[in-house]
Amino acid sequence: MASLQFSFTALSSAPKPRSSRLPGRSHRSQISCSGDGGGGIDRRNMLLGLGGLYGAGSSLGRKAEALPILPPDLSTCDPTGATTTRRVGDKQEVVKLDVNCCPPFTDKQGDYKLPVFTKLRRRQSAHRLSPANLAKYKKAMAKMRELDVTDPDDPRGFTQQANIHCAYCNGPYDQVGHPGVDLQVHNSWTFFPFHRWYLYFYERILGELIGDPTFALPYWNWDNPRGMSMPMAFDDPSSSLYDEDRNQAHRRPAVVDLALNSGITDPVQLISNNLALMYKEMVSDVETAVDFLGTEYRAGDDPHAFALGGTSERGSHTGIHAWVGDPRNDLKEDMGNFYSAGRDPIFYCHHANVDRMWTIWDKIPASYSKKVDDDDFKNSSFMFYDEKKNLVRVKISDCLDHRKLGYEYEYSDTPWINSRPPQRAVPANLKELAKGLPTADKVFPLKLVKTVKFLVPKPAKGKADEALLLENIVTDNSKLIKFDVFINDEDDKPDELDRAEYVGSFTQLPHRVKGKESVNNLRLNLREVYENINIADDDAVVITIVPLISGDAVTIGGIKIIRRRPRK
Repeated sequence: MASLQFSFTALSSAPKPRSSRLPGRSHRSQISCSGDGGGGIDRRNMLLGLGGLYGAGSSLGRKAEALPILPPDLSTCDPTGATTTRRVGDKQEVVKLDVNCCPPFTDKQGDYKLPVFTKLRRRQSAHRLSPANLAKYKKAMAKMRELDVTDPDDPRGFTQQANIHCAYCNGPYDQVGHPGVDLQVHNSWTFFPFHRWYLYFYERILGELIGDPTFALPYWNWDNPRGMSMPMAFDDPSSSLYDEDRNQAHRRPAVVDLALNSGITDPVQLISNNLALMYKEMVSDVETAVDFLGTEYRAGDDPHAFALGGTSERGSHTGIHAWVGDPRNDLKEDMGNFYSAGRDPIFYCHHANVDRMWTIWDKIPASYSKKVDDDDFKNSSFMFYDEKKNLVRVKISDCLDHRKLGYEYEYSDTPWINSRPPQRAVPANLKELAKGLPTADKVFPLKLVKTVKFLVPKPAKGKADEALLLENIVTDNSKLIKFDVFINDEDDKPDELDRAEYVGSFTQLPHRVKGKESVNNLRLNLREVYENINIADDDAVVITIVPLISGDAVTIGGIKIIRRRPRK
């Protein structure tokens, strides 16, 4: 596919200066904010963040600074800034991608006003897509691709739509008012809302192109065993839904591997692992809304310093991206790299299921609040082109109820909801298990080049509400990274994640930023893990960290068990 080929030239790496303030480092009182009242947006206002002069006035009576993430000034997009690394001989070098992710720019902009929907569009499972709906989908995608030829500057075209994802996650924009600080929609609480709006306009554009306002995108229900293979609709080379830049070993009937453990060949174990992972990211790993949605992200925050995606984003979401991406090229195009992911039509079907996970999580009974009552979150905003080619601003607050966006999801079973690992009948023999092992302070900082086992002290004996904190995880942004964590694992079966001893994982998809490295903390809840392993009245535990992918690109600063933060 000629339009997807890129050339490379050497480029020196010069990271942007980082903000002195890190995300989530300080508490800000809740505030009451309002936009600019709709209508046209004045250019002066745009340079301040498209209506970004928010007032201060806390509902708690405290003065507060309004710091929502603002949409970028599209006129400042850097068309040449996309960089990554590739292997040349025995060395890694920074290279420039000859790809322009910048969308068309116009001064004619305004706030988006949601239509009133009297009937909801129904998004079907891709595995149960009716012939009539599949035919409409293929026709709409073909017309979107045709725009690349007939009018390459049409923002509704296939390449222009794909570039939206690249533009918002691969560094062409600085945050308005914060020069040198990347704008990034991943690894924070903006992840779900941004992609929900993205799919909303994408879906409406496809419907507009075929004159069918009822058109709805399908979703790839990879969380259900019946959907744990690539949907047949996307595996036809003659179809507008096909992309040649995929892992050819993962075409049908290959079973999805959300854990990215290439050593597993048994489809039964793959499915069991997938269900166990889904249960952890949707249920047992989530103790607060931020656990699921991702860390706080406010204007001026460096998105590559202690910003971490929620359990679903860094779990099944990243797993599918990496599983579909093509290992035949260094960049893992298309799905396996943020900048190119939107160039595969399956991206949108995948993200429809990611969005569906948000709607399902919102309905799972829990003892914590799932409402983020924070105006910096609700007033964060993005820019999109609608189906009429109008450039519009949207806010997170307007997409929190997906039904107000005029769609719903066809029901599909969620067997993972009952996939809690069986409890160990007898606790591990810590004395025997810890024999000869070093303590954590002797191991860290750790370059994760091989599997490591070590002893970590507990702050309290018994089944205290605790969490495992991996601190200062420094990663190479250009690499796909995955490691798993186990506790008191006597069996040493790292391929099996459907066991009580599995604690959680860290996964990173390759992405381009001007800074080569990111720094994160990973917090894994231990309440249910302690119950599962039937932990004894020990004052320490044995932790095992297993690097699966690019462990040599990871350094972990430290590890400790902490008291779990109060639920919100």
